[in-house]
Amino acid sequence: MSTKGPHAFRTISETADALAVQQHVLRFWETKFTFVRPTKRAGGRRFYRPQDIVLLQGIKALLHDRGYTIRGVQKLYKDQGQKAILAAAGGDFADYVAESEDVASYAPEMKFAGDFVEAVPRTEGLVHAVRTDLQQVLARLEAVRADLGMVLGK
Repeated sequence: MSTKGPHAFRTISETADALAVQQHVLRFWETKFTFVRPTKRAGGRRFYRPQDIVLLQGIKALLHDRGYTIRGVQKLYKDQGQKAILAAAGGDFADYVAESEDVASYAPEMKFAGDFVEAVPRTEGLVHAVRTDLQQVLARLEAVRADLGMVLGK
């Protein structure tokens, strides 16, 4: 990928490059697999968390390598959950998946790391609605930061 840390959020172009698929394929998969939910920033720009990328790797493996249909992947998820999709991706997911039995409960918090946002495995639970509100506030702050940078010539 890039020089970002292993927990950094990735843009849609970085994610598409890492998975060797086109960006429109990722957007299409988001409509078919509701369990893939990248964070959207101001202007609708997508940022994929490490666990999103692993899920996408699993989806790609099932569709392209194992001959599943979209409906087949949806049924696998419904019947067996995220773990089945993650298992299809193969590889070592220690950096991506919480040790908890409930993989779906893993969600990172965000922090600034230079010019990008980095995901950090959370240590205490945030209610989903509160986390969403904080992400929206962060998106607004990032937009203000960018505007200030333009005004100040940075």
